[in-house]
Amino acid sequence: MWLAITVLIIIGIVLLIVEVIFIPGTTVVGILGLVFLLGGILFSYYEYGSSTGNYVLLGTSIAGSIALYLSFRKGAWKKFSLNTSITSKVNEGLLNDLKVGMEGVAVSALRPMGTAEFNGKMIEVKTNGDYLAPGSRLKIIHLQPNEIFVEPCN
Repeated sequence: MWLAITVLIIIGIVLLIVEVIFIPGTTVVGILGLVFLLGGILFSYYEYGSSTGNYVLLGTSIAGSIALYLSFRKGAWKKFSLNTSITSKVNEGLLNDLKVGMEGVAVSALRPMGTAEFNGKMIEVKTNGDYLAPGSRLKIIHLQPNEIFVEPCN
């Protein structure tokens, strides 16, 4: 019986730590962790009486608190989390070589955004709502810091 109680409590603590660290909010994992913990504690009360049940409850509370504290403090979970961020911007530094009226070719379909080639460089461009096939000849009609507007050449 002790083995079943211990396994239920350990699984419950692990599921609650996973809930807190990896899956914020109330999800099935957290609810299952709580059910396993309560099941182990209630099973100890039922099988061994109130004094042993109280000790199991106290021990579970202390073990869960220590496990949660160590999980946050040691930084062991940082190995599993994404620590990088994207700092670049679309078309960063490419606007210096471009001018309104410059012509290029659509590399991908423009629906209305896609990739075009100007002076041998691949650049993300946007149309004013036109859908253009790959290989279409394009002309730059407007430049903004984060957008390049094009239209088909006639």
